[in-house]
Amino acid sequence: MKNAYFYTCNSSMAHKITQQILLTVDAVVFGYSQGQGVSVLLIKRKIKPFKDSWALPGGFVHDKESLEDAVMRELQEETGISVQYLEQLYTFGGVGRDPRSRVVSVAYFALVKSSEFTLLAATDAAEAEWFNIEELPVLAFDHGVIINKAIERLRAKITYEPIGFELLDRKFLFSDLEQLYVKLLGYDIDRRNFKRKMMSLGLVQQLDEVVASSTAGRPGKLYSFDKKKYKELKVSGFDLLKLI
Repeated sequence: MKNAYFYTCNSSMAHKITQQILLTVDAVVFGYSQGQGVSVLLIKRKIKPFKDSWALPGGFVHDKESLEDAVMRELQEETGISVQYLEQLYTFGGVGRDPRSRVVSVAYFALVKSSEFTLLAATDAAEAEWFNIEELPVLAFDHGVIINKAIERLRAKITYEPIGFELLDRKFLFSDLEQLYVKLLGYDIDRRNFKRKMMSLGLVQQLDEVVASSTAGRPGKLYSFDKKKYKELKVSGFDLLKLI
């Protein structure tokens, strides 16, 4: 890499500063399924450093591409998937975080329905796999720190923005919605209060349909999201902590 030169002025003297900093992007893609809960997409590296270690999808930014284009490209190249939206998470620039050079990484994150994707590892990735966030392997670089930061952001985000429409079936049991929030928050909730408050928002509508119980219990009532109200709350926000 060529040295980058620029000048700063201190009194009457100009000082030339040389930089050798590389720029990368990393993608923290959380997946959700009712059976497995919350998982994160990882790739097994097939090149040094950290060969054969699990890591986040990501890589170096090309000279003529934006950060957003770079993270989308790396995700597609290393895992075979594309997502509609990745939100910028944080910039990680600790000295020594990459043994090759001084590297600054801009991390992005997303939450998707993992069952809708077929993984296909390529380029620098030997494998691509979903891992439950409670059972992560040893990770390359500082990717454990990045994932923890993303989990913090996700759990904060769902306290002020409704999440679930993209992750549940069009018709669902209310217990499915409760389980979604329990898994995302990482702790149990007051289910009766949660349902009462969620229904009062008009976000969820009860349907005149039931589904047979998997046990000997009564058939369960089905629900759906009110799309219009959901979009309104996505914009205006709400306080989930008051719901639970």
